Amino acid sequence: MDKVHFSRAPSLRQIAKALAAGAREFYLPKSAHQRIGKKVAAAIEKAGAKIFLENARGRPIGIEMAKLMEIVELHRDHRTFREIEKITGVSKSTSHYLIKYAQRQKIRGKKGIVYL
Repeated sequence: MDKVHFSRAPSLRQIAKALAAGAREFYLPKSAHQRIGKKVAAAIEKAGAKIFLENARGRPIGIEMAKLMEIVELHRDHRTFREIEKITGVSKSTSHYLIKYAQRQKIRGKKGIVYL
């Protein structure tokens, strides 16, 4: 594990666990970086790790990656949203939403959030 993404300011325990697992890059939104404690920042600096600010807005998409890729491919094949609904079982409004927001940077997977 090289990098870890946090959506909230991490605790000292979370940082220690990530550092023990080998993390050397921590990605945080600006608001979480502002809330980081002094001990946490000192622990990261002492370990030689780096903090990077990221801007990954919105909730992660809650659909399996394979299903999302299938919907995108069907849309690229010029299928209508009604046809996509019949083939995949995902409603036409959800399919439209997924096509519109397929460029998001994070997707909810079975084991947590996956950053693309």
